[in-house]
Amino acid sequence: MLKSTTTKQRFFHPACCLSDRAVVLGSLAMGTENNIKSLVDCHIIPALLQGLLCSDLIFIEACLRCLRTIFISPVTPVQLLYTDPTVIPHLMSLLSRSQHTQEYITQIFAHCCKTPEHQTVLFNHGAIQNIAPLLISPSYKVRMQALKCFSVLAYENAQVSMTLVNVLVDGEQLSQVFVRMMQRDKPIEMQLTAAKCLTYMCRAGDIRTDDNCIVLKTLPCLVRMCSKERLLEERVEGAETLAYLMETDIELQRIASVTDHLVSMLADYFKYPSSVSAITDIKRLDHDLKHAHELRQAAFKLYASLGSNDEDIRKKITETENMMDRIVSGLSESSIKVRLAAVRCLHSLSRSVQQLRTSFHDHAVWKPLMKLLQNAPDEVLVMASSTLCNLLLEFSPSKEPILESGVIELLCSLTQSDSPALRVNSIWALMNMAFQADQKVKVEIVQALGTEQLFRLLSDPDTNVLMKTLGLLRNLLSTRPHIDQIMSSHGKQIMQAVTLILEGEHSIEVKEQTLCILANIADGNTAKELIMTNDDMLQKIKYYMGHSNVKLQLAATFCISNLIWNEENGSQERQDKLREMGFVDILHKLTQASDPNLCDRAKTAMQQYLA
Repeated sequence: MLKSTTTKQRFFHPACCLSDRAVVLGSLAMGTENNIKSLVDCHIIPALLQGLLCSDLIFIEACLRCLRTIFISPVTPVQLLYTDPTVIPHLMSLLSRSQHTQEYITQIFAHCCKTPEHQTVLFNHGAIQNIAPLLISPSYKVRMQALKCFSVLAYENAQVSMTLVNVLVDGEQLSQVFVRMMQRDKPIEMQLTAAKCLTYMCRAGDIRTDDNCIVLKTLPCLVRMCSKERLLEERVEGAETLAYLMETDIELQRIASVTDHLVSMLADYFKYPSSVSAITDIKRLDHDLKHAHELRQAAFKLYASLGSNDEDIRKKITETENMMDRIVSGLSESSIKVRLAAVRCLHSLSRSVQQLRTSFHDHAVWKPLMKLLQNAPDEVLVMASSTLCNLLLEFSPSKEPILESGVIELLCSLTQSDSPALRVNSIWALMNMAFQADQKVKVEIVQALGTEQLFRLLSDPDTNVLMKTLGLLRNLLSTRPHIDQIMSSHGKQIMQAVTLILEGEHSIEVKEQTLCILANIADGNTAKELIMTNDDMLQKIKYYMGHSNVKLQLAATFCISNLIWNEENGSQERQDKLREMGFVDILHKLTQASDPNLCDRAKTAMQQYLA
């Protein structure tokens, strides 16, 4: 029988034991993504959040450190932070406990603020007031995480940006704190994040684009981030932020285009990865491959912003080494993000008449663009179809080969898209195609679109779709032979659509466009009889001649002028009928109109009766 032995009893401090366990969990979380997924699946997050209610600071810090590690992992659903409405206010209350709690909590917030709803929750629980003092913390890690918090809070958020402008940190405006953080002696990470904060405040309209902190500080800082000396990820972030900063401001675009040879500097973004033979370091090759798509995407985005307004900048971009070839290649890349950025760049350059006539024609950019339109996500289709609109303008040499490629069927099918933007662009492209087109093209458009679809578009709830459809119809109904031919086959339906619009609750612009279509119909040789035999329509024209809006009066008067033009067959009978209906009296009144254009149009019409 073995002799029993006794051991000395050991006592554990409960808080130390708990904190040790939290440390062990934190170590597990530092492992693979599978480790983190297992911890999340075991509901470790609610347990750790519960642990934050403990009074022991060491244990709280250990729980926060573990939560930080879990939440910054891409496999963790960030929404878990917001499930319990008491969590965010409690985290805010823990910010004052220590530098560690400040670092971990702000890092959690920075990683878990992904949507406008998240921004609102954090804002409403005092994130700005609680985090602002941390920007002057003695700890670099705390300052950096606080800065990252502000960058995610301010992104495309007018409410946050407006509040940030009025925040003081130790008596200094927050924007000036950000400016100091962009100084060249500060770490690159800090410079870049501070520039992002000021960029978002500027885009929200709370800092003027001509403010010195933007023109002399933020913009030059972001251009520096694009240089060869920076890490690839820094160059990506710098270029994308700069593109966003100047996207809508022509002066910033002009300043950036002449800062540090930016346009030619961006050409280097396309040189990754380097040729395999020149790379002996496998890790570097892997790194370059990983960032190559991001670099091209960022460069295309920045070129798109730079060239969106100024003709000289567009010329400089297209003259950059192999630029058009790079765009054409970009349209066929495997990465959807690169394709979207490439087509955005192409769209920006397509606003130039000169480039449409030269570079676009020389490189046959319409071919990869048409291929892209065959099968792509909606956001790519929207940008590609918008670019196609420009390539179909009457002065574009690409218009003819595009027409021959079967584009009409494609565009007509896109008018049935659920996306309003895609419907607008496809109709816009058809409208440009129909402008001064020959009868064959117009007939093909009408047949491919179909009467039923045309009427669906004319009753579309989106005003932009309706306006573009009316523009298309107006272009189709131009030149007399074309007007008569189309109205002979589709006249009844078109007149019905015109009636519905003139009777409906539509804007002045919509009704003006509709009256202009009616004026075109009135200019046809035989088509005008569809108006003359429709007394209800004549009464509507009469009503709009007496309308309070001059644009509608002018369009209606133009319609009557076309109906009574005395050089045409049957003009006397039409004049007599319209006289009996009281149109002459209205025209006489309009000759006294205060608007000179309306007065002149009425006088021209009256002369038809006097001739």
